[in-house]
Amino acid sequence: MTGFQRSVTGRVVGRLDVVERGLLRSLAEQVVDLVTPATSVEDDPLAEMVGITPDAAEPADPALARLLPAGYSDDPESAAEFRRFTDRSLRDLKVANATRVLSDLDLAGDKVRLSSDGVGAWLGFLTDARLTIGVRLGITPESLEELSNLSEDDPRTAIFFVYDWLTYLQETLVRAALPS
Repeated sequence: MTGFQRSVTGRVVGRLDVVERGLLRSLAEQVVDLVTPATSVEDDPLAEMVGITPDAAEPADPALARLLPAGYSDDPESAAEFRRFTDRSLRDLKVANATRVLSDLDLAGDKVRLSSDGVGAWLGFLTDARLTIGVRLGITPESLEELSNLSEDDPRTAIFFVYDWLTYLQETLVRAALPS
């Protein structure tokens, strides 16, 4: 069965078929493309060294804005300052998580074996992928029932199934990672 389980040795193992691994690979590459900044701070060595993004602004893309939320919803000036100091590290973490998933998939046959660090990276990546898809589909608590009953010819059906599958993977990973 697809999903994650704890092995008899205590390690978290995911069983994924070739299509599922390909889909996860594609999603991880898309997350990397989405969160990698269009501009670099390499022109400012100090900003590069301390991880500040001087011109960080709230993303116009709603999915990216969901992945990189404002630190203060009621104070635009504080939110901008917070983003300046956190944007780069948050993007770097999301890229690192997706890259870890890609690396684990490259090493895997039909089983993905995760260390404790790997579990955290996979959970972060699955959250990012689900949030992105959720924003693209307009998922809200109120819309979940409607979306789960889409007709087969609705173009949103396939991506909703991917969202639902990612939710299942995340749930099995959390259960496998919890102490017995």
